[in-house]
Amino acid sequence: MKILQIGKFYPIIGGVEKVMRDLTEGISARGIRCDMLCALLPGSEIEQIDKKRARHIGKNLIIELNDNGKIICVPAIKKVKATMLSPAMLSYLKRHCKEYDIIHIHHPDPMAALALRLSGYKGKVILHYHSDILSQKKLLKLYKPLQSWLLKRADKIVGTTPVYIKESPFLKNYQQKCTYVPIGIEPVVYSEEEAEKIRNKFGNKKIILSIGRLVPYKGYEYLIEAAKHLTDEYYLVIGGGGPLKDELQAKIEQLGLENKVTLAGYIDYKDLPAYFGACHIFVLSSVMKTEAFGIVQIEAMSCSKPIVATKIEGSGVSWVNKEGESGLNVPPMIAESLTNAIFAVDKEYDKYSVGAKERFNSVFTYSQMIDNILKIYENKTL
Repeated sequence: MKILQIGKFYPIIGGVEKVMRDLTEGISARGIRCDMLCALLPGSEIEQIDKKRARHIGKNLIIELNDNGKIICVPAIKKVKATMLSPAMLSYLKRHCKEYDIIHIHHPDPMAALALRLSGYKGKVILHYHSDILSQKKLLKLYKPLQSWLLKRADKIVGTTPVYIKESPFLKNYQQKCTYVPIGIEPVVYSEEEAEKIRNKFGNKKIILSIGRLVPYKGYEYLIEAAKHLTDEYYLVIGGGGPLKDELQAKIEQLGLENKVTLAGYIDYKDLPAYFGACHIFVLSSVMKTEAFGIVQIEAMSCSKPIVATKIEGSGVSWVNKEGESGLNVPPMIAESLTNAIFAVDKEYDKYSVGAKERFNSVFTYSQMIDNILKIYENKTL
């Protein structure tokens, strides 16, 4: 069995790209040929872990993961919104698609879909449906015919939660070939010494942590408002950069929360475990279906941290955070509900801490994700 994961870009930026790489590494590590095809902008920095394994073949960058898997980075000419323009992807896939028994394509990615459409590939296609296209209305209008073709072409459509599969308007006519495989990760491992340093930095208070880009759909304005009603034993830390930084900082100052809320900025990947270890409760305050899953939730759960999340219509976020077990879910855009949920979770902290770790172990481990994807490849029913 030879598999090609296709879509998105390198280096790894968001959840879709991370899932692609994790699948490629996990499947190939089991002795099954699995490669990953993606696009790379000129001048992009190669991730440190990959530098020693990278080589150029013509204009393509090849990163050898192991004896059975590699990342193939073809050149892109431009990035428009979240889509790479890469004629090289079209030509590469057309030349090499016959080498693979299965193409596993990740949605949404118009460039990858176009490459598959023009490749002439006749084999099995697995469509990993991470989310609908929501904010880019003009792009969706142009892409919709290609998306419709892709949905029909796919032999199997895989979502990340049962909720998103059921609620997506684009999937309503394809339910018979839909299934879901929750995203799985290795548990986050942190140094207690490093975690203690972060607690000390914030006055040894109970850290309420949230991590994500400072963009509108994350709902950080409501989380900051929620902090206004927290008692002095709590401290809110929001990690991440983005276009709303100045606006959110102004809100913190307007509410007089400078000693209670910190925008920590971008947190390097190597430092993230210590933040998860240091936090008391993790909050995902997102307000739009753009937040389809929330990988940060399961990262926190792996550290036995309870979750407060939002019940976004049609999203899988509140399915990931099982109500009453790993934490609590509240209506989006209501600051008071976030505050009350933080207090309620803290009141039964041990229950939710144990529940979070048990939920992680039973649903969201890396090995479970790889096992379930392999069952789909082998035509076994999930």
